[in-house]
Parts: sequence; C-alpha cells; structure tokens
Amino acid sequence: MRKRLPRVMVIDDSAEMARTIAEGLSDREYETVAVSSGREAIERLTADRFDALVTDLRMPHVDGLQILAASRNLDPNRPVIVMTAFSAIDTAVESIRQGAYHYLTKPFKQDELAIFLGRALDEARLKREASALKTALRTRFSASTLLGSSAAIRAVRERIERVADAPAPVIILGETGSGKGLVARALHADSQRAARPFVSLNCAALPEQLLESELFGYVKGAFTGATADRAGLFAEADGGSLFLDEIGEMPPSLQAKLLHVLESGTVRPVGAAKQVEVDVRIIAATHRNLPRAVREGKFREDLLYRLDVISIVLPPLRDRPDDIPELLGHFLAEAGRKYPHSPVTRLSEAALAQLKSYRWPGNVRELAHTVEKLVLLGRAAEIGVDDLRDLLRPADEPSGRFDFQGDIIPLRELERRYASWALAQTGGHRGRTAEKLGVDPKTLRKWLGDSEREDDA
Repeated sequence: MRKRLPRVMVIDDSAEMARTIAEGLSDREYETVAVSSGREAIERLTADRFDALVTDLRMPHVDGLQILAASRNLDPNRPVIVMTAFSAIDTAVESIRQGAYHYLTKPFKQDELAIFLGRALDEARLKREASALKTALRTRFSASTLLGSSAAIRAVRERIERVADAPAPVIILGETGSGKGLVARALHADSQRAARPFVSLNCAALPEQLLESELFGYVKGAFTGATADRAGLFAEADGGSLFLDEIGEMPPSLQAKLLHVLESGTVRPVGAAKQVEVDVRIIAATHRNLPRAVREGKFREDLLYRLDVISIVLPPLRDRPDDIPELLGHFLAEAGRKYPHSPVTRLSEAALAQLKSYRWPGNVRELAHTVEKLVLLGRAAEIGVDDLRDLLRPADEPSGRFDFQGDIIPLRELERRYASWALAQTGGHRGRTAEKLGVDPKTLRKWLGDSEREDDA
C-alpha cells in the first residue's frame, strides 16, 4: 500500500517562486500545490485538505496574516510557516504571536524549509494523537460512564466533574468492589492529564521492599539483583496520575516517603544520591477507616491530611438498589459479547426482584461476576429464580436497608447504619447530610463513630 505523502500548499504572489519552492518540497517527499494568490489559497483551504501551509507574508489583496487566520479558523492544529523579506521581520514576529509555527527570511535554503516543515508536521501529528487518546479515554472512562441514576451516584459523578482538574490529591473511600478504580480512572480521563499516563498500584499486593523499589525506582547496585537502573512508577506516571489502591495497607516507612513526594514534588530512587522532580497527581483509595488507623498508630496523621484534601465517598450497592437494573443490563450485554454462544438474553421479573433485594456484600464487582456466571451457565433465554440458587451468598452482615426484620440491634448501631446510608445518598457530603438529618456535624460524627474527618466541600 502506497504511503500517503503530507500535502502542502505553497503561496507566493510570484508564481515562479511558488512553483520553485513547491518543486523543491516535492523532491523531498511532499505532495505540493503552488498558488500565487491569497484569495485563491483561502478558497482552496475551504474546499480541499492540506496538512501544512507555506506562505509569503506580503501579498496584494489578501496577505499571509489573513491566510494564517483563515487556516487556524478551519484547523487550529495545521502548521503554517511564513516567508518574509528581512525588512518585514516585525510582521513575521507578529505572525508567530498569531499562531504561525515558524518564519523564514528570504532567501533561504530548501533543506532549511524541509527541516522546519518536518518538525511542524510531527508536532501536529502528536497533538492529534494526544487529542484522540484523550477523547477515547473520556469516552470509555469519564464520570458520565459511571452507571446509575440514584442520588448517591449522581453526587459522585458531580464531585468527579468538579474536582477532575484540581491538582490536589484525591482519596476515594468505599467498600471493596464498589468501583473505586473506576472513579480513579474517571478522575484522570476527565482531567487535563488525560493524554498522559495513568499508572495504578495495589499497595497490598507487594511486600515493603518490593513496594518501595516499584514506586520510587532504583539505581544499579542499590541491592542484590539491581543490575541496571530502573525508573519507578512515579517516573512512569510523570505528567499524569498515579493511583494508589488500598493506601491503608502501605507500611509506615513508605508513608513517610510518600509524604515527602507530596510536599516536595521529588522522588529519590533506592540507592540514588540525587532526587528527581516529578509532576504526578496522586489518587488514593481505601476501604479502611483511616482516622481509626491513625489513632491506632498504623497510619500517619500528616499523610492523611495531605491525601484527604478532596474525598469522594462511594456508596455500597445495597444503598442504591434502584441502580441495579441498569447495572444488570450493562453486565448482561457485556457477558453476552464475551460468551456469544450463550442463549441468555434477559432476566425474569422474579429474578430481577430477588437480585434487587439481595444485599451484595461484594458490591458491583460481585454483581458483575454473578451475571457472568449466569450467562456462562444459562441454558435458556431467560434467567429465572431457580438459576440464582447457590450463586447468592447468605447474609452474614447487616443490610443498609431498614425493614426491621431479624434480630434486635442496639440503637447506637441503628444510628450508625442510618447515618452511613444517609451519607452515601449525599455523595459523602457531611454538611449536607447533617442538615438533612436535622443534627449538627458533631452529632453526625458521633453517629458514624468518627469514621471520617468532616468534609466541608
């Protein structure tokens, strides 16, 4: 297949000059069009496709600045190189202010023009790729893709959209399986960092020594087996976001080093003498009660303050049962694509009702796995109640819904459950929760068992 050559329009009111420059670029693997009128150049721009323009500045009727403005209006990323006589340098500088990529003073060598034109096209291509990547990330991971229409999940989406571009760290709080990783992805995808790396690490998955070298990197000879320098995840995420899942499991010694990174913006690889600057936004997540961990000496209070600038509380699935039908529809379609030979296409009303009333201790993750099993093992188009037998676990912890069935529980526990449920409905906004409950923030903290610090956002 023949490679497509970059298409360049060369504009000069001297037709002979335009042809000479165009022919020189054609010899250097460019497809060129020579034009001797600014008015004709603008007409061609609106009717045809060009990757770059090379234009003289001083021309009668329509000059180079007008062509530059028309080109940027049609395609802001299309590079324009202007040509000018030495006596018109001021105008050339003005063209740079207005968006021209570069200017060349006549006479110049064709090789010089080809070099700048090549650089300009490379930069334009990178901008297009970054824009396409950013669009793809937003399409797949943005806050708008978080499923559910309950008040609780709408509040989470609104919070993500409000803070996505803030440089401050974010901590995501919620039970295991509630979707903390999806929220972290959405924060990155909706931010100005979307075209840069998103790097994630589960802090509970590695022992302390490996976790340190994985995060900060190391230099050759730092320890046995370090046969070459290795950049850590902070360096890998430079310019983007680093998602630290299960931050509550991070050993205290590494908590101190993480605090240093947050305060200084630098990391020191293991065994290195110098620190390296990094530009990384930290997104942390945990299912643990970090204030309690601070009181127990398991988590640094100063690190908690640095991380908890912005918090997002994810409600458990049992507190948003109205979202379950939408989630089921999504996971059914997803599993259907994964197992195209399965006959399963829908759920019976009775099965749907049972799935809505189930407490989902494993949250959205458990729901997704359950649907996948149903599709994989199903033998009919419709899933019935009998198909759910042995797939749903018996209740082993209290539900967040209040139907006053089962054993009597202490009033303090009822207060805690109801306050937790109300907090989820407001998307973790403590001030709004206290107002809706008709209590002061101090009483709300007491009901919650001081499970989190107050969020005044």
